[in-house]
Amino acid sequence: MVEGELDQFGEYGLPEKTTQELELRRLRHVLDTTFFSGGMIGSSPAITAIHEMLRRTVDREFQVLILGETGTGKELVARCVHLSGKRKYRPFVAVDCSAISHTLFESELFGYVKGAFTGAAQDHKGLFQAAESGTLFLDEIGELPRELQAKLLRAIQESEIRKVGSTELLSVDVRIIAATNRDLKQAVEKGEFREDLYYRLNVVQIAVPPLRHRKLDIPLLVAAFLKKYDDPDRQITGIGADFWSGVMQHDWPGNVRELEHLVQRCIVLGSGPTLHDEDHPRILGRTGDMIERRAAEPLAVLEKRTILKAISETGGNTPAAARILGIGRTTLYRKLKRYKFNPPQMPVPSEIS
Repeated sequence: MVEGELDQFGEYGLPEKTTQELELRRLRHVLDTTFFSGGMIGSSPAITAIHEMLRRTVDREFQVLILGETGTGKELVARCVHLSGKRKYRPFVAVDCSAISHTLFESELFGYVKGAFTGAAQDHKGLFQAAESGTLFLDEIGELPRELQAKLLRAIQESEIRKVGSTELLSVDVRIIAATNRDLKQAVEKGEFREDLYYRLNVVQIAVPPLRHRKLDIPLLVAAFLKKYDDPDRQITGIGADFWSGVMQHDWPGNVRELEHLVQRCIVLGSGPTLHDEDHPRILGRTGDMIERRAAEPLAVLEKRTILKAISETGGNTPAAARILGIGRTTLYRKLKRYKFNPPQMPVPSEIS
């Protein structure tokens, strides 16, 4: 009765809390029964097109180039491509090309032999060898230094690598999947990216849409993140219409990653078992800089600050603080013990002492 249990009541309606709980149950049911590959959630036309592309390329060894803004889930799509192929039981090795120093990239990619440079005390396998018989995912390939692009191209074409400091060629069997948030075609025109490497990587192109262009998927994504970060200390049993209004109107410059951070914080900082608009204005109502700064802050820090603030505002009245936080007293005591905060005026129950 899950699919139609909201419709059957027609004009008679239901209490608001009941409809919120039923809507969350419906979303969870749809999430469990909706097709998605390797965790790529969605039923919008854009995501359906990616699913169809994956179906067409099952067990094909084409090179794949994934395009999309930061936070759209390019690595998740890459894993889906890997899992849909015959190498799915072999290694999937991901590397962020923008996070490795240009001076170290060659040794990281191809490995090095003992004595190749100062500090090379023993032979070291590179990422190509780590991904042997599997997939090497090169994220942000547009940041790869031009002097290394030729070496990468040769490795792909010849299926051979040469470790730094060695004269020996080693055969490798690796599928390459690359991704970028840059316009590589424009980079080619500017001379910043090799044209031959671009066409070698761009055999099959998958464009991952920004979240603002696939808002139909937001309810499913919210349900998935609630399931992923399920907290036995604070069960979410409903989602209010005011919450949906806020998240559906937001443009999501940080894409799916920003939405995931929002759901995490709502679980930690929310005031009750039902999500409402007051659970997210601090996120959606601030500037992009505030969003990014809060997104980088550990959830444990946010939780601790919120709990201690509630304790302070209630003058150490634990039951009152628990009501403000929307959690039970025992749960609050346990969290306070975890954070080693035990005011003299607040007795700790024997069951957690």
